[in-house]
Amino acid sequence: MASAAYIVLAAGMGTRMKSSLPKVLHKIAGRSLLAHVLTSVEQVDPAEVVVVVGPDMDAVAEEALNCIETAKIAVQTERLGTADAARVALPQIEGFEGPVLVLFGDTPLITPDTLAAMRDRVSAGADLAVLGFEAADPKGYGRLLRDGEGNLTAIREEKDASDEERKVTLCNSGVMSFAASALTSLIGRIDNKNSQNEFYLTDAVELASADGLKVGVATCPEDEVMGINDRVQLAEAEAITQTRLRHAAMLGGATLVAPESTFLSADTRLGSDVVVEPHVVFGPGAVVEDGAHILSFSHIEGSIVRENALIGPYARLRPGADIGQGSKVGNFVEVKKAVVEAGAKVNHLTYIGDARVGEKANVGAGTITCNYDGTSKHHTDIGAGAFIGSNSALIAPVSIGDGAYVGSGSVISKDVKPGSLAVSRAKQVEKENWASGKLKK
Repeated sequence: MASAAYIVLAAGMGTRMKSSLPKVLHKIAGRSLLAHVLTSVEQVDPAEVVVVVGPDMDAVAEEALNCIETAKIAVQTERLGTADAARVALPQIEGFEGPVLVLFGDTPLITPDTLAAMRDRVSAGADLAVLGFEAADPKGYGRLLRDGEGNLTAIREEKDASDEERKVTLCNSGVMSFAASALTSLIGRIDNKNSQNEFYLTDAVELASADGLKVGVATCPEDEVMGINDRVQLAEAEAITQTRLRHAAMLGGATLVAPESTFLSADTRLGSDVVVEPHVVFGPGAVVEDGAHILSFSHIEGSIVRENALIGPYARLRPGADIGQGSKVGNFVEVKKAVVEAGAKVNHLTYIGDARVGEKANVGAGTITCNYDGTSKHHTDIGAGAFIGSNSALIAPVSIGDGAYVGSGSVISKDVKPGSLAVSRAKQVEKENWASGKLKK
């Protein structure tokens, strides 16, 4: 089928969100609503993508370009309705002759398959197609009225519908697909003679029907076209998205011991035979390779966990953590912008930041890489097979050579040669009978 152009309407601030952030920049599964929509668009081979933003919405434009570098931005200076927003976008696709889809930046659950179906209805000969859904409760929605051949004849708002028309459960999502020539012809004839004094793109259906154009309907599940208008709906969309992501992860070969307690980001990648125990959160940018085991209450973001590594419980992997094959990062360990090489162990109560932990090294409980001097970050290098005793502080920049030992409780501020033992402690002093004398006072 021919490729399509996509106009994504994203100019609304979303006053019901009660937020200074534009509505489409709110996130579900670690990704903005707009980015979810554009990710689906990108998967159907778009010829052109135009995102319509409002004035002073540079952050929305920037988000669009971060998602699709070739996207074009159109500014709707006055918010005069959906037809006006589409009209503003048309100069950006001048000369394009294929299907043109108009959709919304606040419907993050729409899938590539649904977009392809809308595109294909026009490619197959329809002049205009409307995306509908069977509503569990159609109250409040516009109804899609069809003739005996399945052609759409009207979109009837509930307040204008007859008793018989209100029984129709096929409802309007607002997403539409046009032949480019039909869109250009119809949009200039849409007026704003309505209670809101706005130009509604849905009025194109009645105009097209009167012109004898072929108007079709495509359908999708109701949740796909769920719009996000407030925080309650944002949470509902998050729940649906998490269910989709969990199912995909399990069908891909990962075991989620308690799926309902595992939270994934849209870009989380879990390999085959990965086991994720309850109450694990994956932030954006997490990759877990085959056979790794993530224990409960761990948080992983912007990190890669290599094959057969063991993480947690209560571990935190921050951006830049690279946990090597067969290595272990244990309870209450935080790793940031650091490589833990194959077979290394960082098991307890430790902070590893801006560092390398060499192959098969062992880092004892309570160890801290002191990477920040108040101005700059510095690197700590722990060599292969090194042993860092418990409660040690490694003051970066510092290097611990291969096979070196650091005695427990040491503060290390100078490089340690390979194979050496480094100890830096205050001398232990014991005063006999001190405690008993103190208590008698």
